[in-house]
Formats: sequence, structure tokens, C-alpha cells
Amino acid sequence: MSSARASAPAQGARLRLNVAHSSWELIWSHVQRILIVNLGVALANLPLLAALQVWHQPWRHPVLFGPLLLLLPGPSVAAAFAFFADTAEDGDARMRRFGRAYRRLYGPALRVSVPFLLVATAAVTDVVVMRTTPVGAALVPMAAVLALLMALSWTVALAHRAQSDDSGMRIFLLAPYAVVRHGLLALMNLVLMAAALLLVNQAPLLGLAVLPGCVLFVVWRNCRFMLDGGPGPLPPQASG
Repeated sequence: MSSARASAPAQGARLRLNVAHSSWELIWSHVQRILIVNLGVALANLPLLAALQVWHQPWRHPVLFGPLLLLLPGPSVAAAFAFFADTAEDGDARMRRFGRAYRRLYGPALRVSVPFLLVATAAVTDVVVMRTTPVGAALVPMAAVLALLMALSWTVALAHRAQSDDSGMRIFLLAPYAVVRHGLLALMNLVLMAAALLLVNQAPLLGLAVLPGCVLFVVWRNCRFMLDGGPGPLPPQASG
């Protein structure tokens, strides 16, 4: 009986989580960054989220959802990427830093987003229109692959623009090349983003409170590796 009592405190002691204070600070700093991104992305896309709550089939309302998709998601994603990059060095995660990144990158992110999203939208339209036509069997798979390539290239281009002042046209070639070269990472990004969209659609409040920051952090790290760790860092743009 006494041996059983003696073993109980020993088992309890083994279950204690002995983590250094600096480790707790690192964990909380990361959680804080994720929560700020969740809030920032939700606020930046509030009109789009409100419209999705009213109209559950956005493809039936292109006049409404077309401008919203072009104007809202790109700058918020770019701001999230810039926020992760800026706070990775000093750990000073504050909402105002996300807001500054959003204001700074709104115009550049739109210029990067519009070409990719227009091509992706055209490809999706081709899939819908041609799926029942005689040439659909040959053209629909190509259009679907093009739409996925543009969506994945869009995130890579935003990750580049979030940390670079390079506004040249080469990113529109580099981003698809990086996606094709690092197909496994691109596939991981696709699965994560698709799963996040499905979960947010099923449980909007819970999904927005938990998922965007986590998914965007992984996507950002993957995109940075695709740009810098794979084919090599971006060379400096030649002047003139």
C-alpha cells in the first residue's frame, strides 16, 4: 500500500511540463502573430464574408463577387506575409504592424493579383462553359490545370512582393516556374488552402478564429522556399 502511495507522486512528477520561460515566450509570440493575422484577414475581407453569408453560390453573381475577389483577398494575404516576415526578427507582434503592412501593400498587391486572378477566372469560366461541349474532354482538363497554376502562382507572387520592392514583370514568369519546379510544396499549399476554405465555409466564426493565420504561415514559408531555397534567390533587377 505504501509503495503505491509512493509511486503516485512520482508518476505525477513525470507528467509535469518542464518548459523554459524563453520557450513559453516564443510559443506565445507565435500564437499572438497567428491571432493578429486571423483578425486582420477577417476585417480586411469583411465585405466578402458578409456577401458569402447572403449569397451561397458566388459564381451565380459575378458582378458582385468579381470586384470583391479582385480587391480584397490579395492585399490581406500580402499583408499577412509581410507581417510574418517583419515580426520573425523582433517578435513585436502588434495589430498596427499588420495595418501598416496592409496600407503599404494594398496597391502593389492589387497590381500583382489582378493578372493572376483574371486568368484563373477565365480558365474557370472555360471549364464551366465547355464541360458539356464536344471539345470539353480535351480542353477542360487544361483549363482546370491553368486555373490551379494561376491560383498557386498568385500566392508565390504575393510572398515575393511582400518582402521586395521589385515591381517588375518577371514575377509573372518566376512565380509559375517556382510552382512547377516545386510541385510537392505547391500541392501542399493547395491542399491547405482548400481545406481551410471548406472549414471556414462550414463554420465561419470558428474557422476564421483559428485557420487563416496557421494556413497562411505555412503557405508563406513554402513560398519563400520556392523562391529563395529552390532555384536560388532572386537576382537584383538591372537598372535601365
